Amino acid sequence: MLYYGGIYTKSKLLKMTDSQTHLKSAIEQRNNIVKEIEELNKQINSKRELGLKVQGIIEYLEQTGVKLPEEEAPVAEAEAPAEEAPAEDAE
Repeated sequence: MLYYGGIYTKSKLLKMTDSQTHLKSAIEQRNNIVKEIEELNKQINSKRELGLKVQGIIEYLEQTGVKLPEEEAPVAEAEAPAEEAPAEDAE
């Protein structure tokens, strides 16, 4: 028997089998994953709310007549040369 925290216990109760150690590790891993999922869900909800607010601002401004200036069409850097007519063979 061992003295553990003010209580005498059998030594085999303190030793975990490999399967028990693996189970404990898996439970801890699951708990960490659940915490990460909860944090990601909070971030998703926050971004969704922000996106809806921004969308509302856009709709309000568009309804009040605010418009962006139209962008100019990009100028082609170099137009492709026109295809040349096939050269006629002089016979």
